[in-house]
Amino acid sequence: MKINILPSFSALMTTGIALSCSLATYADESAYDSYPVYTGDDLELTVESDATLFRLWAPTAEAVRLSLYPTDRNSAAEKTIGMTRSVDGTWVAKLPGQLYGKFYTFSIKHNGQWLAETPGVWAKAVGTNGQRAAIIDFSRTNPEGWDSDRGPHTPAITDAVIYEMHHRDFSVDPSSGIVNKGKFLALTEDNTHNAHGDATGIDHLKELGVTHVHILPSYDYNSVDEANLPSNGYNWGYDPVNYNAPEGSYSTNPADPAARVKEMKQMVKHLHDNGIGVIMDVVYNHTAQNDDSNFSLTAPGYYYRHRPDGSYSDASACGNETASDRKMMSDYIVNSVKYWAKEYHIDGFRFDLMAIHDTETMNRVAEELKEINPDIFVYGEGWTAGDSPLPVERRALKENVSKMPQIAVFSDDIRDAIKGHYSDASDRGFATGKPGLEETVKIGIVAATAHPQVDYSKGNNSKFAYASAPTQIINYVSCHDDLMLTDKLRKSMPDATDAERQRAARLAQTIVFTSQGTPFMFAGEELFRDKKGVHNSYKSPDSINAIDWELKHTNADQDKYYTELIKLRKAHPAFRMTTAEQVTRHLKFDDVNEPNLISYSLIDNANGDEWKEIKLIFNGADEERVVKVNKADWTVIAHDGQINADGLTTARGGKVTVAPRSATILARTK
Repeated sequence: MKINILPSFSALMTTGIALSCSLATYADESAYDSYPVYTGDDLELTVESDATLFRLWAPTAEAVRLSLYPTDRNSAAEKTIGMTRSVDGTWVAKLPGQLYGKFYTFSIKHNGQWLAETPGVWAKAVGTNGQRAAIIDFSRTNPEGWDSDRGPHTPAITDAVIYEMHHRDFSVDPSSGIVNKGKFLALTEDNTHNAHGDATGIDHLKELGVTHVHILPSYDYNSVDEANLPSNGYNWGYDPVNYNAPEGSYSTNPADPAARVKEMKQMVKHLHDNGIGVIMDVVYNHTAQNDDSNFSLTAPGYYYRHRPDGSYSDASACGNETASDRKMMSDYIVNSVKYWAKEYHIDGFRFDLMAIHDTETMNRVAEELKEINPDIFVYGEGWTAGDSPLPVERRALKENVSKMPQIAVFSDDIRDAIKGHYSDASDRGFATGKPGLEETVKIGIVAATAHPQVDYSKGNNSKFAYASAPTQIINYVSCHDDLMLTDKLRKSMPDATDAERQRAARLAQTIVFTSQGTPFMFAGEELFRDKKGVHNSYKSPDSINAIDWELKHTNADQDKYYTELIKLRKAHPAFRMTTAEQVTRHLKFDDVNEPNLISYSLIDNANGDEWKEIKLIFNGADEERVVKVNKADWTVIAHDGQINADGLTTARGGKVTVAPRSATILARTK
């Protein structure tokens, strides 16, 4: 949940500092419905063989100026010309020659005043801090072999194992052994290791076995000064400025607009070459600025929702919310993700506060991306951070995910039930000994689909089966938001040892990785890293956010457990069913009726699995439990905090003792 990422915006609105212009300009919401819609594919910039063309959608502008610059900043305009009014609310200009190497801005005259310069909303290349758009030859930014570059084949989203990371967290610590710390190029470096010789960087990802990296925002954002990178400014990046250009602080030279493009592509290709897909975290629900955003400086008011008094509506809790229900904003979102998929070969998109968007737009996103690449998938946060004028039934909420068949939402059901509620650091969950959460965990196990053995009336977060298929659910216990798993366990288990907390973490992730749906984990959890108890580390220093790769040596057993757990899931399609009917037919819960105990089987070679039956028993209690298991030739896959995807030992069944705070997994072929 993304709440108060940029508190200053909310504070501005409270004091009224940013309100006056809004009240004067944006009072009549109905007027936006009459704005012309432009459907061409040449907005912003087109470079032809002998000319450079500019087109800006600014339907209420009284006049528009185009300025050309020799550099990305600190230079006067070489030329400023008036643009000509054209069709469907657009303004155009045509200049002779291919103007590669030049920079440009637009400025519109609105209500008799010239607004500030802007690179426009469709800038695909920008200079330092994104203040001026750049004209570059994109064909010259492609790495060798780019035309044949492809991400991993992922028939269903449930085949993915998603690893959420931040560019800087992943590589900036000295222990990473990575040269290009905090840069796109960090993920192009092979054979990196910590002081003990343990693999780091991309080699670690390959060892771990994840299929996709979900990288926090990589578009050009507001809060890190690209002109002063030695200051080591940090931000997650949920404050968008230029949605279609890469962030400069992740490149080796923010002043070179081609460098950030080329280096991001190099990162994508190297990950693809190593069998790993790239998911882009996108934040179309709000902008970093209000009246000074690129949206407001080209079509004032149109791209945002407003309250009756004309002030910005704020379902993002960041000062504003965009209006996906308006045609040009909806088209913008759809065309933007399509651009990233085509130009950068992105394999998936995670939508921040997705419920601010309407279900119609989100369905268009998924459908049109699938036309580009059937293996692309889309998921997002099925909630808002505040109320919105968008009717509830139109919001892309988790409760409405059945209206979005090709989109998945995060399961807060399994998250809060396993580890304790996100809003209360001391609250425990199923895996840490709190009773009464068994039914909510079961909701997560069946991926929020209807199941005859799951009583939704006993669910903590959800009271009905909201998913039509397990492909619509992302299972997780922690992410960049709120307390990460290690910190949550330290807060909720204050008297335990780290060894005991690691057992709880293993149990928690075993539930996630064996449940139906798609597993998602936060970077470094496999090393039992922490963020020193900081729950909202969006601008905390590296000392809080960076992964200490020495932990891979210290907590080697934890890392090995995660590796085997991922190997198990990838090897067995029983954990990756794609329809609710399969889940109902192949997943059977046992009647155990004890607190902090769940036992169930995946039966009849579920989803074509080689194993006829898989027995899973989860014990979150502080004491051992005994469960009756049919007598057969069982292979013990997991027991007492240990796991081996190929088997630890064998057993005959009967009465099975399950150790405290652990998972027992058994498998049989006949």
